[in-house]
Amino acid sequence: MPLPPTFPPLSSLDVFVSAVRLGSVSRAAAAHGISQPTASARIQNLERQLGIRLLNRGTGGSTPTQGGYLVAEWASTILEDSNNLMAGLEALRTKSEDKLRLAASLTIAEYLLPGWLAHFQTRHPGASAALEVTNSSKVIESVENGNVDLGFIESPGSAHGLDSIEVGCDELVLVVASTHPLAKRKNPLPCSDLKKVNLILREPGSGTRESLETALEECNSSIPQPLLELGSNSAIKAAILDGAGAAVLSKLAVEIEIRDGRLSMVPLKGPMLKRHLRAIWLANNPLSELASSLLAQIKL
Repeated sequence: MPLPPTFPPLSSLDVFVSAVRLGSVSRAAAAHGISQPTASARIQNLERQLGIRLLNRGTGGSTPTQGGYLVAEWASTILEDSNNLMAGLEALRTKSEDKLRLAASLTIAEYLLPGWLAHFQTRHPGASAALEVTNSSKVIESVENGNVDLGFIESPGSAHGLDSIEVGCDELVLVVASTHPLAKRKNPLPCSDLKKVNLILREPGSGTRESLETALEECNSSIPQPLLELGSNSAIKAAILDGAGAAVLSKLAVEIEIRDGRLSMVPLKGPMLKRHLRAIWLANNPLSELASSLLAQIKL
């Protein structure tokens, strides 16, 4: 079915998603190499075209509306597919040995890989990288099936037949909207009390979900019955900000919202929520020169 003429330009969606991810229109403008007035005009035109207010504008800057969070979540998928398309087209124009096939969990793909790949491209300007973004269990499947050269996961378990190396650490935190009653809590919340909280969880198979399950098992507890199960950090944050409940998310994913006061961290007593981020690849399968170079760069 052909796209309707009212379908928004990808360039405008790209600038808007960057504004949400980076926390301001000015940072998005700098990331795209355009002026702030140009970035603001693109987002305003996007709002008019969609008939939805995407940003709350004030003297302290711009923050996404609840609808803006959802549009950013949906648009991120479209933009990721567009990037995959461009990477695929570029791969057709280059030799196969100049293409690096990657798969990464959502948190790593959104908050860490962009910087890693930007540095990688400066060292390998003739190479292309195709990135599949999914949850940790599906990343493992892609590596096991030989669909990608290298995967990045957050889940704590190991996979048979795969080698791995640690590429970073992360911490999971319990967050609520700043207006939630738990936002004012000073004493740590016992992990057993999570069952009394309206908890929003990532879907089964995600590294965030598996890390939480492992931590709760260590304190003789179990995963609570969730209020909602959602497939992305952005969707969960939108639900929390709308007053739906609380969530345990990567600290990387909520730093901006905590910093600007929209979300609050609730201290937890009991589970150790630090986790190791890992690169994985097929055991006994020599890494390509490009994959080895990317890993060496990350470990620096």
